[in-house]
Amino acid sequence: MNATTYPLFDVFVSSVYFALLIFWIILVFHVISDIFKSHDLVGAAKAAWVFFIFLLPLVGCLVYLLARGTKMHERDIQAMQLRQKAFEDYIRSIAHANAE
Repeated sequence: MNATTYPLFDVFVSSVYFALLIFWIILVFHVISDIFKSHDLVGAAKAAWVFFIFLLPLVGCLVYLLARGTKMHERDIQAMQLRQKAFEDYIRSIAHANAE
């Protein structure tokens, strides 16, 4: 296939489809990682969610986001706050060690 038989609009549409595929893969990995990070789910519930996402990926991810999206967001915020506190403690320890 040469450039003259593949119109510019088709290149644009293909690029959009590729970007959507990448976004979809990121979403699936984010949801699955959240399932395994969740401490309020037992092993059987985690297995059921993962099975549901592999069985019906689009519906499974959407249902998970609707059912547990707020908890997912809260866990992300808590993890970010813990990382920020650890970073600030590290900076304070380094600054204190250099001050002496």
